[in-house]
Amino acid sequence: MAALGDVFVNDAFGSAHRAHASTEGVARFLPAVSGFLMEQELEYLGRATDNPAHPYVAILGGAKVSDKIAVIENLLTRCDTLIIGGGMANTFLAAKGYNLQNSLVEAGSVTTAQAIMAKAGDRLLLPVDGVAADRFDAAAASQVVDLDKVPAGWRVLDIGPRSIALFGEVLTRAKLVVWNGPMGVFEFAPFAEGTFALARLLATTGATTVIGGGDSASAVKKAGVAKQMTHVSTGGGASLEYLEGRVLPGVAALNDKR
Repeated sequence: MAALGDVFVNDAFGSAHRAHASTEGVARFLPAVSGFLMEQELEYLGRATDNPAHPYVAILGGAKVSDKIAVIENLLTRCDTLIIGGGMANTFLAAKGYNLQNSLVEAGSVTTAQAIMAKAGDRLLLPVDGVAADRFDAAAASQVVDLDKVPAGWRVLDIGPRSIALFGEVLTRAKLVVWNGPMGVFEFAPFAEGTFALARLLATTGATTVIGGGDSASAVKKAGVAKQMTHVSTGGGASLEYLEGRVLPGVAALNDKR
């Protein structure tokens, strides 16, 4: 591959967390620089880890706490408030003693969640209500519930209106917001409002808004506000590893990283 060129330009941030021949191998044999997209990704994600503006609010969602323990711990050393929603929030609420009934809860991560909450104190913000369903289905019966009163056999699939308002109060004061992971099962229309409401709110703030790739990028696009975000990352896994503070092989191999 290196024999085919004189300079290697890497513009594939979405695969920069992988040590492949096409991401870091070829950079050992040619002058290696970042492309414009790579430069933009590193500039905006760098704002979340290197001397960020304050108040700095991070939002983490998605299904599993275990997938994001490292990023939670890293962001807590930098942000002023960490908002947790989605299935992840269920595990934290279970760690507080809530009975989430049939909601997704990672039993193996409850102790870890307790330790994180003890360390974070009031800087960690959890939902106070949710939209519960009687089954995991777009056509399921649903109702807004307090999270300590989930009906037997039901499951929480989205944050509720009081949670949206609570999170909104913090977000409207932020100068920097980094978001990775949806607030609920936004693929099902009845359980998308929490995610879309936060997306619409961020579109109206004056904050620098950095959206992780993957589901987060998909969510702001479905909400119709992607163009109002400061930066929407093209790399889900890469952006998450960057926020964890890990060195990305495809970035480390470049002579010009910004």
